[in-house]
Amino acid sequence: MKQHILVVVFLMSSFFTIAQEKAIKSPASFFPKEKAKVLVVGTFHFDYPNLDVKKTEDKHKIDVLKDPKKEEVTQLVNYIKKFKPTKIAIEAFDNWKAFEKLQKYNSGYLRDKRDERIQLGLRIASELKLDTIYSIDAESMDEGLSKIDSAYFKKLFKDFDFQSEDKYNKMFNDWFAYEEQLPQKTNLLNYFKHMNSKEHHKLGYGAYLIGDFKLDDQRGADILSIWWYNRNVRIFRKLQQITTSSSDRVLMIFGNGHAAVLRQLLESSPEYEFIEFDRLK
Repeated sequence: MKQHILVVVFLMSSFFTIAQEKAIKSPASFFPKEKAKVLVVGTFHFDYPNLDVKKTEDKHKIDVLKDPKKEEVTQLVNYIKKFKPTKIAIEAFDNWKAFEKLQKYNSGYLRDKRDERIQLGLRIASELKLDTIYSIDAESMDEGLSKIDSAYFKKLFKDFDFQSEDKYNKMFNDWFAYEEQLPQKTNLLNYFKHMNSKEHHKLGYGAYLIGDFKLDDQRGADILSIWWYNRNVRIFRKLQQITTSSSDRVLMIFGNGHAAVLRQLLESSPEYEFIEFDRLK
């Protein structure tokens, strides 16, 4: 008899434990289900300005104005258009005059420019008949602070040159050298799916967490926070400023280094739904 009672007590205890666990709400349940959707298209720079730390050798450059890459750009554009953006934001400052350039593009000009902001951003905006395009690039905090105390900032950034002897530097350099050749050898749409994958973004951001990040005690960490991470947080803030509704569908076209950080911010935000690039239908 005692055994039966113990079994009943155990079952009732298990039932109440399960009921209690089911009563625990998901954190997401406190926030709206409908969120503005954002598709971040991380890209390389089609016109190769070589302003980034990693330069592209001439032998690995492609020409997006000549076939087969010209046709591949069209395939890429048509794929991105499946997202049906209501707004397009690009890596540009106000002085790029995006709205004026969109008007010129609509009139038949600028088609011979290799800049991805034109070949992707303006082209998609024009083909979808969007009436504007947003420039939401931002300067990082260190730009302003360096003007206040240039001597301090010169000291702060001493030896921050991406030339560290950190063993991971070679690993990243080997990866970057491999990636540099892919646009030539791979269909552009497939390459964009590859470079906008979660794994690619995570490791792309990881490149900033080795090498010069380890300068002194925390000096490298301070540099990253007021330079690269700060710039992207400011870009995210500009995204918030152009978002006016949870029904917005925002296409962001930025260098893929930015995309890695923007993914992190968007996936954590209760305001936005991050759309995986390779899942467009």
